[in-house]
Amino acid sequence: GGLGQLGVGLAEMLRKQYGKENIILSDIRRPPAEVYNMGPFVYADVLDYKNLRELVVNNRITWLVHYSALLSAIGEANLALARTINITGLHNVLDLALENCLRLFVPSTIGAFGPSSPRDPAPDLCIQRPRTIYGVSKVHAELMGEYLHHKYGLDFRCLRYPGVVSAHTKPGGGTTDYAVQIFHDALSTGHHECYLRSNTRLPMMHISDCHRATIEFMQAPESQLSLRTYNIAAMSFTPEEVAEEIRKHLPHLRVTYNPDTIRQTIADSWPVRFDDSNARQDWGWKPAYGLSELVTDMLASIREKRTNAGLPVS
Repeated sequence: GGLGQLGVGLAEMLRKQYGKENIILSDIRRPPAEVYNMGPFVYADVLDYKNLRELVVNNRITWLVHYSALLSAIGEANLALARTINITGLHNVLDLALENCLRLFVPSTIGAFGPSSPRDPAPDLCIQRPRTIYGVSKVHAELMGEYLHHKYGLDFRCLRYPGVVSAHTKPGGGTTDYAVQIFHDALSTGHHECYLRSNTRLPMMHISDCHRATIEFMQAPESQLSLRTYNIAAMSFTPEEVAEEIRKHLPHLRVTYNPDTIRQTIADSWPVRFDDSNARQDWGWKPAYGLSELVTDMLASIREKRTNAGLPVS
């Protein structure tokens, strides 16, 4: 799942640390030229165990980052496909990691919590009971990874990501995607129609903090880890709060609210804040971006992208 929202940026950071040739990006889609030219890229279908096995053996892989998944809103519209990719694909990767003694990272999500979970804040260990196939599949991943760690010593690591905000990739069908789209709309038309209520508070994180957390967690000595799955947090905001922050730069931004039943119901079942005290204590996690830094960076990045593409900037 390397061509999704997170893979390309993570590969870029890892290549700076470990060398371009030592990080292989993979997906089932054809990469854009700039990604293909960044470093090694291979076709890898998470449902094709033999192909995955060949890649691991032929390239002497030691770490595997498993980003392949159908996200919350998309998953609800494609239940059978989500179950196949998110659960069957996961089992292929778990088997592969066990067979080859790989260090395995599988992200989890805010969506792994449900309406009966503590919401403010949600701790690492609590009742989860999610109401989406995406959330159910991620709880399954957390528990399977932990089980295989305790039974066979698998070096399984998992972070529950909040909503991730990035200027570099298009929204991918998640419930928190409005927090990316609003910046594009602010700079293109000056109007954003939000599919959540104005007061819907959710945990969010700048993508560079997300990448850094992933790498620091993967590099942490196993002796420092008291858990296999950790929450990580940076900030929590509502659509109205991010709109107000954007208006400090673009006073003309207009936001209307037209809640989508499916996404609003999903958001209402999720935590409004993460308790990430264990990540901070065990392996030193600390975010760099708050809301004002996130807004400044997103507007600058998207303005630059639109200008370079010859598109008008509002």
